[in-house]
Amino acid sequence: MSLFMSDQANNLNKVKPKKNYKKAPLMPIHMRVFVAVVLGQIACGFALGISGTALSNAARYLTISDLWTGLIGAGSLIGLAGSIIIGRISDKIGRRKLLMINMYILGIFSLLQLLTANFALIFIIRVIIGLMIAVDYTVGNALLTEWLPAGEDSKRQSHLLIYWTIGFIASYITGTFVNGFGSYTWQIILATSAIPAFIAAIFRSIFPLPASPSWLASRGKVKKANQVIKKHMGRRWGIPKRLKKAKPVKEVTWKILFSKKYLRRILIGGLFYACQAFAFFGISIFLPILLQGMHVTDQKVSGIIYNGGMFVGVLFGIFIFNKISRRAVLVSNFLLSGVLIGILALVKNIPTNLQLIIFCLFAIILSSGLVLDYPYPTELFDIKVRGTGVGTCITISRIGAAAGTFLLPILTNSGGASLAMLVCSIVLLASFIICLIWAPETSPKFKKE
Repeated sequence: MSLFMSDQANNLNKVKPKKNYKKAPLMPIHMRVFVAVVLGQIACGFALGISGTALSNAARYLTISDLWTGLIGAGSLIGLAGSIIIGRISDKIGRRKLLMINMYILGIFSLLQLLTANFALIFIIRVIIGLMIAVDYTVGNALLTEWLPAGEDSKRQSHLLIYWTIGFIASYITGTFVNGFGSYTWQIILATSAIPAFIAAIFRSIFPLPASPSWLASRGKVKKANQVIKKHMGRRWGIPKRLKKAKPVKEVTWKILFSKKYLRRILIGGLFYACQAFAFFGISIFLPILLQGMHVTDQKVSGIIYNGGMFVGVLFGIFIFNKISRRAVLVSNFLLSGVLIGILALVKNIPTNLQLIIFCLFAIILSSGLVLDYPYPTELFDIKVRGTGVGTCITISRIGAAAGTFLLPILTNSGGASLAMLVCSIVLLASFIICLIWAPETSPKFKKE
């Protein structure tokens, strides 16, 4: 009898091991997280892009110096430099809490731009908006990576640029065609970024985001992580063995982040991103000013052509994403885009139509490299430092983006469009050299084990 009861107890104790939740097929919870992050990316792209057309409109009615044009244009990018703080906070308290409130704050501060025409206050508001964008850039990216199945994570991350670009281009179109409100128009243009922000916020409230199981497990909360997985995916799935056995991470210190293990990754992740952002944001946000400096007459049509080229470039980047190594894309992208913008800067008397063709080709090539902005920094770091590591890279990149946005109107005004494009070319070619020497391969398909 006792032997029978012992066998029965042993059978009860043989619990079927749970499968790794990262190897599950796509489920509704994955798509919920993906859509929530997508809506955030549209709102971020819109909020970042809207300042250029708004400031071009403001110049028609107000006396605005190059200094304030540059500062307000760079304000949200300066705020994005707060990613280093946001990343550390997300590594301490998790991903979910920040993502549930940031879009509401972004929407509210977007509307506050209606209440003041004071350049200093507008600049402060733009910095706060940038800080809220930093949440989606760092935390949203991390949550998506930590929820989506292996293989789907990097692929879907590369797709995020489509939606970010849609938001960015939508801001250009909105800013170009909103008119009829006189000297108040530029503030209305700025405030339109509240619309996509509130759409993203409301979606996240109706379909609440889950906590990150990987983050919970990395903090020693394996039981809670399995409860979250069970709630959203069912009993079959759970935390993988490697995370169960991993030593819980208490806090990520700067000493760890800038240790020999991570320092090179911090530098390459930040510098490639900074150089790319310098050229991209400097040119894209102040496209109307640059086109005027190039003596392009129909700026609306030319701007739409450039933005169309940017969208085509993102689609091309996604097409080649898993077909070419990450390193090869980085190196070739910086070389080609640097040479093209350099031709526009140095070769004089190029016919206007040929200028636009080269400019559009430049937009296609540069924007195709943007596809790596989300997956590449994320792939550089493991789970325990991912939030802080990615946040640090984004902070370094925003220094480049803010510098490009701040300097481009000043350079254009002092030395013409040629000087602005020449500086962009130098920065892009410098990044080509940096990536050629330092950039590691992170693609599972091409990485040498």
